[in-house]
Amino acid sequence: MSRPLRIVVLASGFGSNLQVIVDSIKAGKLRATVVAVISDRHDAYALQRARSENILSIYIDARQYPDRQKFDAALMEEVARLEPELIVLAGFMRVLTAQFVNQYPNRIMNIHPSLLPKHKGLNTHERVLRQGDSHHGATVHFVTPELDAGPIILQKKFPVSRADSPASLEQRVHECEYEIYPRAIQLFADGKLLSTKQRIDIN
Repeated sequence: MSRPLRIVVLASGFGSNLQVIVDSIKAGKLRATVVAVISDRHDAYALQRARSENILSIYIDARQYPDRQKFDAALMEEVARLEPELIVLAGFMRVLTAQFVNQYPNRIMNIHPSLLPKHKGLNTHERVLRQGDSHHGATVHFVTPELDAGPIILQKKFPVSRADSPASLEQRVHECEYEIYPRAIQLFADGKLLSTKQRIDIN
């Protein structure tokens, strides 16, 4: 792909992964452009980050819709208007409906704070410690209708020590995320994920 990859980012919170993506683009490490950031929370700091970078910021109030399907229909309308080539979830705290996901097969990317398929869902750091896992890390995967079950693109892991706490694991996982998310997006931009869907581990 000669021109920059068009990305729409969905975010609900602080937006640190969004910032890493933006910084990677500005540094010339990622050949992409963030055409918009969409959030379901009006106070999401990710929207402020977008505005400070002169990126279109869009807030969709979920309370105005009676159910997930109606919200996702509104979200789909906004996304379709923006014509992205890739949708990137960066701390988007809503489970997308199959209706939305199936509209963009292998074009929605998410990052999850565990070594999938272990520890799908929430509270991954606590569960790692409770189960005595030897390693922890982060996973970039394509989104499918089944939660945290899509094809794995990249993983990075690290050993868990006796001194680790949920807070320390969270920080170490963030460091993994900041390394592999821009790299996964660039692999997509280079067309290396469209045919192979090849999982790559970074130790």
